[in-house]
Amino acid sequence: MTETPFIVQMVSQHISGNAMATPIETSKKRLEGSLIDAVHEQRIRAAWLYHIEGLNQQEVAAVLGITRLQVTRLLADARKRGEINIQINSDLQPIIAIQRRIETRFNVSRVVVAPRSDPASDPIKSISVAAGRFISDYVRSGMNIGVGWGRTLYSTLPHIEGRALEDIRVVSLLGGIAEAKRFNPAEFAWQFAERFNGEGYLVPAPAIVDSVETKHALLEHCGISQIFEYANSLDVAFVSVGGIASLNTSYRVGHLSEADRRSLINVGVVGDILYNFINVEGEIVDHPVNDRAIAIEIAKLKRAKDVVVISGGEEKIEALIGALRLLKPSNLITDEITAATIANYDLGE
Repeated sequence: MTETPFIVQMVSQHISGNAMATPIETSKKRLEGSLIDAVHEQRIRAAWLYHIEGLNQQEVAAVLGITRLQVTRLLADARKRGEINIQINSDLQPIIAIQRRIETRFNVSRVVVAPRSDPASDPIKSISVAAGRFISDYVRSGMNIGVGWGRTLYSTLPHIEGRALEDIRVVSLLGGIAEAKRFNPAEFAWQFAERFNGEGYLVPAPAIVDSVETKHALLEHCGISQIFEYANSLDVAFVSVGGIASLNTSYRVGHLSEADRRSLINVGVVGDILYNFINVEGEIVDHPVNDRAIAIEIAKLKRAKDVVVISGGEEKIEALIGALRLLKPSNLITDEITAATIANYDLGE
């Protein structure tokens, strides 16, 4: 037996010995929009962790959140299927490598990567399908759920398998907008709650107000503080990340002026999480706009048992880097091209 008993087969080439091509350089052939089968993915993840990263079965079980017996069965099943026979034969292998690199670099428990091969395509289409499946499998009775807003989150709604659950509370984590637009935070929270027969708790105020004094008055006299109190005990928060370099949702609906946008960029802002504006280092930037936003504080958001970031796109790379550093979320759901870029981003370490 050689020192490295397993040869990893990429989609279009074999790498033998100790040399291995990077997953990003590997050619891939998958149908656009197809989803990774969950069982298949878990099987290949187990194979990767055990045979490539050299973890023992107990360590693999800890990473995947399953039992050691389940790991044994997954590895045995992979061998029977021909996925492990001196080679790992699967077009999922490059994606698994990308997932693991992000998980280890940013201490994320689980990264879900939606296939997307065309850089010119809209990443939201792939991400929303993957996120919809994740949410459908995740939500159960008795949960206290916080939600953000944006085009990506709104697009998950058609892909969420609704069902009647009990004792579900859905809390909007920021204020809304006056116009009846699809991407209104209140509209998303309400529709999300309806999917699971839950109660929706909405913030009766704009997302950004004209002054700090107005913000304090609204928090004290309009019951908003009580709604945000619900966010102290969230089971999960589903949030997106906004970029700032282009006209994303925030600017299309008129929440921020062009002068605000330029001013934020000038002080190093790369994006926002629920109108908490951050830099690529994962720090909240000191800027007056932050003081006028009616949204949950990041410190409270991080108290949630799970924080799931759902976002992607080339214009959001640095915003996502900052969000991963700041939030240290339990889960990231993104597309393949975004994930590959994040996995290889120079963090200056």
